[in-house]
Amino acid sequence: MVTASTVQIAVLRGRQAECREIRRLLAAPAGKALLLHGEPGSGRSTLLAYAHRHGRGRRLLAAAGLPDEAMLPYAGLQRLLDPVLDGIGALPERQREVLRRAVAGEGCRDQDQLVLSHAVLGLLAEAAHDGPLLCTMDDLDVGDAPTARLLTLVARRLPQLPVVLLLTAGSDRGADAIPGRRLLPLDEPDSHALLAARRPGPPPPGPVLAGLSALAAGNPQALVDLADSLAHGQWHGLEPLPTTPPADGGLGRAYRGLLSRLPGETRRALLLAALAATAPADHTDVADPVTLSRALRAAGDSLAVLAPAEAAGLIRFTAPGGVAFPRSLARAMVEATASVTARRDAHLLLAAALDGTGARLRRALHLAAATDGPAPALATELADAVDDRVDRSTAATALARAAELSDDPVLAASRQVTAARYAWQAGDPGRARALLHRVADVPVTSPTGGLAELLRGEMRLRCGSAPAALPNLLAAAGALAEMDRESALVALVRAGEAVCFCGDQYRYAEVARRMAALRRDGDPPWADLLTTLVAGVAATLRGDHAHGGPLLRRAVVFGDRLTSAAATPTALTGAAVAGLLVAVDAAAYRLADRAVELAADRGEVSLLPRALELRAMSEYWLGRHEAATQSCREGLRVARAAGQRSSAGVHLGLLAVLAAVRSDHDASLGHVAELGDVAVPGSRPHALAEWALALLDLVDARYADAADRLAALARPGTGRGQVLVQVMATPHLVEAAAHDGRHARARAALAVFDRWAGSTASPLRRALSARCHALLAPRGSAEAERYFRAALSLHPCDAATFERARTELLFGRELRHARRPREARGHLHRARQTFILLGAEAWARQSTVELRAAGESVGTPDPDAVRLLTGQQLRVAHLVASGATNQEVARQMFLSTRTVDHHLRNIYHRLGIRSRTELVRALG
Repeated sequence: MVTASTVQIAVLRGRQAECREIRRLLAAPAGKALLLHGEPGSGRSTLLAYAHRHGRGRRLLAAAGLPDEAMLPYAGLQRLLDPVLDGIGALPERQREVLRRAVAGEGCRDQDQLVLSHAVLGLLAEAAHDGPLLCTMDDLDVGDAPTARLLTLVARRLPQLPVVLLLTAGSDRGADAIPGRRLLPLDEPDSHALLAARRPGPPPPGPVLAGLSALAAGNPQALVDLADSLAHGQWHGLEPLPTTPPADGGLGRAYRGLLSRLPGETRRALLLAALAATAPADHTDVADPVTLSRALRAAGDSLAVLAPAEAAGLIRFTAPGGVAFPRSLARAMVEATASVTARRDAHLLLAAALDGTGARLRRALHLAAATDGPAPALATELADAVDDRVDRSTAATALARAAELSDDPVLAASRQVTAARYAWQAGDPGRARALLHRVADVPVTSPTGGLAELLRGEMRLRCGSAPAALPNLLAAAGALAEMDRESALVALVRAGEAVCFCGDQYRYAEVARRMAALRRDGDPPWADLLTTLVAGVAATLRGDHAHGGPLLRRAVVFGDRLTSAAATPTALTGAAVAGLLVAVDAAAYRLADRAVELAADRGEVSLLPRALELRAMSEYWLGRHEAATQSCREGLRVARAAGQRSSAGVHLGLLAVLAAVRSDHDASLGHVAELGDVAVPGSRPHALAEWALALLDLVDARYADAADRLAALARPGTGRGQVLVQVMATPHLVEAAAHDGRHARARAALAVFDRWAGSTASPLRRALSARCHALLAPRGSAEAERYFRAALSLHPCDAATFERARTELLFGRELRHARRPREARGHLHRARQTFILLGAEAWARQSTVELRAAGESVGTPDPDAVRLLTGQQLRVAHLVASGATNQEVARQMFLSTRTVDHHLRNIYHRLGIRSRTELVRALG
């Protein structure tokens, strides 16, 4: 017997909750049991070691289930109790005899099981006279079944003893009524931290951390194995990462042990199921039931032989006759730990099962996996089987294998680059980089080299550094201009995006010059769209709206007319950009939304973040702030999953702006903090973050700080900085500068905004312009009132309600300062009502303050009353309380009058009131 150490160690990464639970059990005076269960490599044994170190003076009894003793009844029990068996004489005679027979290998009759459990409890109680005990049994399900069954009986009967019993197993099967905790995969931050701490020196680059975390799927042992096995170049992102955790690592050994305990026919069938698994669906790898059934019949087996694998938690049966791997990592390790011969035989069986089924690509992939050396005919079969209907990840696998089987180096390189393109589209930049690494020596001047350079530039633009992407994209455009004009046009569009992203707008002229040289009479609509877009953006950036506006509107028309194969996400997002620049927000939204749907339908994950960004921008201008927030959240999720750090930065910046608009300080500052080093000064994420912080300054009346932030976004006349973001934020810049008394700065910014807004047909932009002029007019003047009334007449009634409410607030404040409180109250009431409905609490408070200053007695909504109502009911209640009739409420909310009547009756009932007057009081 040993005494558990009291040494304190750091909480295990990602297992803080489990460590707290273990410490709680060890500190409790009463007996407790806990079963820790999870997949191989999830950290079960490590948590037991943690418990041993934190035993707080408890006497320790520890054992583990051994596969070699699985057929020896009570072998595990004997090893666990061996240090205290000298106390067996204190037990009642019958218990003593039953326990002696069990640990001597003579077994225990079923009718004596309860007696045996009481014997073990008695022995532990005797041992506990010298101090409380900590008993641990690792891998309970690996050793002999009688020990496992007995310890579950004991675990249910511990409360009266000073004994803590900790058990581990692969699952909680057969452990009813025992408290258990499933060890879940580590989340991304914990995975990154574990990897970074595993090796000395600086952590690996972000893409390497992301790639390894995805590969390990949150499995701690897989993360450790990967970190320990990577070469220096792989760790630092200079060489391709592996595709699975090492088969000879700790996780591989654990799976080999688990698989070795299965019957031979089960292992063979399990390998067939693993190799027959199709693309993941809901994070579950599913084996095609028809193919698997045919292959099993050819091997002389049936689905029934997989029952032991299901009992081990490796698979689950699906109806009808299907097999699924709940964990992709388990499927990968089944394949990785199999012998080369076993894998080859399984692939040939599956290929034969697919003969005559029409599944050309799947059959060819299985044949390719069983083939060594060059096989030009099979390589061609693989390449020819790939079309637009094929999943992008599968297409990448097929073309990469076709490249390996090709005997023509030029053809092999071309297939390799195409495979990399498919991997990038599938949202796997790490794999795309690994494939491109194999063609690093191909000259950029060749067609294949030019396409490789284009892909490198795109990945740097979305995942790394926009300035570093620009040379790649321009070089690709130059190399492809004569050989592949379509790709050259795309390269220049991406180069323009890189220029705008990093704030070097002066370089856009070079992009436009190159694009003009590629333009041809009679170009198809998609090509005309791209060349027109770049020309229009170039003119807009140099302030030539008279020339740029018509070009951009033409690009929008081209986008709306694209059909069939010409309607690509790239073309549609280009048209959406044009729509935003000429302020046709509804068209921009329609085009961006179409791009999102098309990219999702085609599996082009790499294009989704940009399309969602443009959709969010359109929704912002349409006043659909909640929808814009949802688009950004989805864009952020996809960008992070696809390793697109730059794109994720833009979405975080937009989320910060949207949170600041609704005056949510905590959320906005949280998004800004998340940007980290992505927010390089001058970049778009940095500009969006500064805009968000300026909005918070504006809410808190820090006008000088807000004006300084927004004025610094761009340097007019130099072509540097985020000019487009500054123009979008100009209404806020003017408001801040006007409050701060710096009218000259405000007028300079407004002149730029006016030239742009005047070139559009957007009522909203013109309304904002009029509002800005009102703010710069002398206070209390007829000029200010004229501009404010013009702004309100221009504001759309069915969109951008937030901006209209802001104008109402500012006009109400102006009227109050002009000693016209009665006129001010109507505008302030409408502003307050809108802000309450939109959840913009700080702006609602400002409106309330202004109303009180204008002589109106206004309270705050009763929070208890508000909590009783649904969101729809609350909106109806606020509209009615503001004086709207049921018919007016129906029109504003796009409901029938009958529905409004129904809502109002329910509101009265829930609040216990009977009139509109009482409703006004209830809502403050």
